[in-house]
Amino acid sequence: MEAEIVLSYTNEREAEAVAKAVSPDNFKVPQGLLVKTIHKGLNVFTNVKCDLRLQTFIATIDDLLSCVSVAEKAFAVVRD
Repeated sequence: MEAEIVLSYTNEREAEAVAKAVSPDNFKVPQGLLVKTIHKGLNVFTNVKCDLRLQTFIATIDDLLSCVSVAEKAFAVVRD
């Protein structure tokens, strides 16, 4: 299974911060799972490849998006 998630932001600083916030996922994954996140300009690209169970694939994407949500909420607090 494979997924590409693309998130767009209004400024590059936020895109870079989100990519850095979820980048630990790039290293701490079990064998059979690959999570790679980068940012380019206003976009954050995450590729998820999973040779394990469907539940693992779904849980990985859910965890990733939860981490993104926390980072985005932190930006909102700082802006306000």
